[in-house]
Amino acid sequence: MGFGEIFRSTMSSFLEATWVTIEITALSLILGTVLGLVFAFFKISSIKPLQWLANLYITIIRGTPLIVQIAFFYFGLAQIGINMDSFTAGVAALGIHAGAYIAEIFRGAIQSIDRGQMEAARSLGMSQRLAMRRIILPQAFKRSLPPLGNQFIIGLKDSSLVAYIGVSDLYGVALSEAAANYQQFETYAINGLYYLVLVLIFTLLLNRMEKRLDVDGGTR
Repeated sequence: MGFGEIFRSTMSSFLEATWVTIEITALSLILGTVLGLVFAFFKISSIKPLQWLANLYITIIRGTPLIVQIAFFYFGLAQIGINMDSFTAGVAALGIHAGAYIAEIFRGAIQSIDRGQMEAARSLGMSQRLAMRRIILPQAFKRSLPPLGNQFIIGLKDSSLVAYIGVSDLYGVALSEAAANYQQFETYAINGLYYLVLVLIFTLLLNRMEKRLDVDGGTR
C-alpha cells in the first residue's frame, strides 16, 4: 500500500485516537498545574516539613523515568489493591510527573518578583495572602508562561507512553495499525504528522496567549 492509501485507511482510527490523546494531555496538565502550584508554595514556605515534602516529591519524580512511574501506577498499585483503568492510571502518572517540573517553574517565577513589591503591599495594609494573589501571582504567571508552555508541549508528547499500558491514544493506535498492515515506515510517519499538527496548534495558542498577556512587556 502507498502512503496515501495508508493515510486514508487509518484516518478514522487516528482521528479517534487524537481525541484520546487530547483528553489525556488536558487532564494530566490540569492535575500537574494544580500540584505544581501547591508544591511551589510548599517549597517557598517557611515551614520546614512542607519544604522537605516538596523537595522529596520533586526529587523522586525528576529522578525516575516516566515509563516506570506509569507502570507503577497501573501495575504496581494494583498489587496493593488500588486498581485503576489504564486511562486513569495514565492521567495520574502524567499529571504527577508534570507537577514536579511545573512546581519548579512556578517557584522560580514567584521568587523572581522583587520582594519590595510584597513589602509595599503589606505596608498598604494587605495581608500576605491577598498580596500574593493580587500582586505577586499575576506577574509570576506572566513570567512562567513561556517555560510552562514548553512543559505543556513536552506533556503532550510524553502522553504517547500510555500506549504501553493499553491506552488507544495516537501512539497506541499506531502500534496496532503497524502490526496489522506491516507498513511500519508509512504508519509511524503518519503518526508523527498527527503529533506534529497537535504541537503546532498548541504552540500557536500559546503564542497568542503570550501576546495577549504581553508577556515580554510585563517582564521587563
